[in-house]
Formats: sequence, structure tokens, C-alpha cells
Amino acid sequence: MKISILGGAGFLGRKVAAHLALQGRLGDRPISNLTLFDLTAPLKPDAGFPVTTIAGDLVDMPPEAIPPGTDVVFHLAAVVSAQAEADYDLGRRVNLRGTDAVVDACRRLVAAGGRPPRVVFTSSVASFSGGQDALLDDDARQVPANSYGAQKAAAELILADATRRGFLDAVSIRLPTVIVRPGRPNRAASSFFSAIVREPLLGLPADLPVPDAFAAWVCSPRRAVDWLLHAAAMDTAQMGLDRSVNPPGISTTIAHLLQALDAVKPGASKLVRRVADKEIAAIVGLWPPVFDTMRAHTLGFAAHEPVVDVVRAFVEDDREATLIERGLPAPPE
Repeated sequence: MKISILGGAGFLGRKVAAHLALQGRLGDRPISNLTLFDLTAPLKPDAGFPVTTIAGDLVDMPPEAIPPGTDVVFHLAAVVSAQAEADYDLGRRVNLRGTDAVVDACRRLVAAGGRPPRVVFTSSVASFSGGQDALLDDDARQVPANSYGAQKAAAELILADATRRGFLDAVSIRLPTVIVRPGRPNRAASSFFSAIVREPLLGLPADLPVPDAFAAWVCSPRRAVDWLLHAAAMDTAQMGLDRSVNPPGISTTIAHLLQALDAVKPGASKLVRRVADKEIAAIVGLWPPVFDTMRAHTLGFAAHEPVVDVVRAFVEDDREATLIERGLPAPPE
């Protein structure tokens, strides 16, 4: 099978590509070709099949990014939350027109006689609001409180309609806040969730802009990748017209997350500094901290591991590479 990853240079794109390269198959089907597309050409993973890397603009995506015969498209490319709020034009261009470009590329494949490809789209918990007291079930209404969330919700509808029309076969996963992200802080409003764990594990301080009692709906990179791969291989017949899924993340408070950090590296939470940021708090404070995810379980999406295992996973999977990437010495144990 042929697979394309849009946003292949991003951290989830790299992890999905690395998994596919290692396994050589998706579900029960062998992979014949992998295409990685992003603003800058992604690095090629070592694989037993051809891997093509392409640099370009998502909105003006070249045909080679989703070549004829493509079976699965991971649509992971996006402008993140705080950046989309700060730059409205950029957020609309990438998050909306970029999704239009994906639909158009799939339409061309079908018009040429190809099968509608599976499109796995990373939507977001930011497409909901309700605040700290909210507990949302599977049919909760999306009422975004920021431009990023509105763009993600709109993209879900665009992809669901394109599925109904037979242009593609979409599964939109409303990812929780993914922690612990490797590398450097990014411009997402939720970036601090990763930073308050990652930076102390690197021996660096990190700022916490919300109170310790603040609660959030989170997931690990391991679980996010697992959900994306499941969405790419699952039978979508039982989804009907509703092509969006709230995956089974885990709710945690900042205090609980810091306790997990200290359980993995005693005393590490002392490097977290309480520095209030009203702008960040205003964005993340409206995101719901708890979901009832019965539909995701019914569809076969795996349950989440405890929070302490999320912290351990960063140490096992990403700390060493992050130290190297950032040119940092290993902190004392």
C-alpha cells in the first residue's frame, strides 16, 4: 500500500513514519511506498521500501505529495493554537485552505479511477469549550472558543462531507493535549504542558502559567501514534456520517502531573516556576478537562496508560534525542 504523511517533519509525523518504516506494514497490508511532505523536506527513516520526501506549501501542494494509488493520507499539517490565534490569516490559510487542498487532491485521484483514500486527520480538543467544570460525552456540541478550534471543527465537517461524496474516507481524531513533546517549545498555547515535564528532565527551568489545580485532557505521543495507526487501518463502515472521534485520553491536574514528574526524577518539579500568563490561561482555560469516550472504545481505540507512564515514556523514547538536538549535556541523575 502507498501512504502519504502531510506534516511529515512534525513530531507526530516523524513518529508515525518511524513506526511504519520499522514495521513495514499497516494493519495486515505491506507498505510499498511512503511519501513525506512538509514545508521543509522531512528526514527519511530507514525503511525496507521506497521513501520519498517533498518540500512545499500545503495549499499549493504538488501532485507528488499524494501520488496516484495512495491508500492512506495522514493529514497532520497545521498551524497550532496560539499561533493561529495571533495570525488569523495564516491559521485560516493552512488549517482551512490546506484541508481543501487535501480534499481536491483526493478528488483528482478518484476522478482518475482510483479508490477514495483513507484520510486520517488530527483535529483537537480545542474544538470544544466549556471550561474546567465540563465533562463532555460523544455527541457534545463543538463550540470553539478560539480560531484554531474553529478551524479544526470546520475541517472535520469538510472532510466528513467529502467522505459522503465518495472523494475520500475520513477519520478525524480530536487529539487531547499531547505530552510530553520532544524537542523545543512551540507556539501552541498548550506547549507549557510538555515544557513543565520535558525541561526539568533536561535539567532546565520551565514556566507554569496556570494554577496547580488546573485540569487538562492529555495523551502521550505513544498513544497518539497508536490511535492514528488504528484510524488508518480500521473498518469505518460502523462510523456512518459521523467521521470524528474523541479518543480515550486521560484527565490530569498540573499537581498530579508534577507528582508523576517527581516519581520519575525526584525533585525535578522544583525547576517549575509559577509565572501567570493571562493570555495562555484564557485560551486553555476553556478546553474541557474530561470526556466520556464510549464511542472510541467501541471503535477499538486503545485506552490510555497512567500519567506516570507518560513521563517515563519521554525518558525512554525522546529525552536523549532532545538533549542532542538542543546541544545540551545530560543532567545529573
